[in-house]
Amino acid sequence: MLNINLAFFLTVIVVLRLRRRTEARSRADERMTVAIVLLLGVLIAPTEFGQGLVRATGQLLEQVARVRL
Repeated sequence: MLNINLAFFLTVIVVLRLRRRTEARSRADERMTVAIVLLLGVLIAPTEFGQGLVRATGQLLEQVARVRL
């Protein structure tokens, strides 16, 4: 039996949708992409990978804030 991770599946969908030309997208298409990306974020957030991304982003923002001061 094949077990596909939903987060991985949504990542593939997002990549395929973002590869298309921007001019060909309607507002409904853009809204669908945003909804899929938000769902992907919700699925990734509680995982170790998601927590690592949050920590890495926080450290990057702290370094950028120090450079600007």
